Amino acid sequence: MFDKIFEAQQKADEVKKRLDGITVTGSAENGKITVTANGNKVVQSISINEDFYKEADREELEELLAVAINKAIEQAENLNQAEMA
Repeated sequence: MFDKIFEAQQKADEVKKRLDGITVTGSAENGKITVTANGNKVVQSISINEDFYKEADREELEELLAVAINKAIEQAENLNQAEMA
């Protein structure tokens, strides 16, 4: 029984390491905001188009940032589930 638990833990650790090295992105408004995360759902970077940043109001910026982050996290979650299967 402990062997199976140990094997499962080893597999989970291996998957986590692989997912750390995989990059996913989420974007909003045709790339005006792009969020990059790893397969473990850790945000690595956020890029905002300079022209959009100058023109957008705070509410629009916050809304689109949330959209881009959620898309990146969704991609990471899908990848995570596929790796664990």
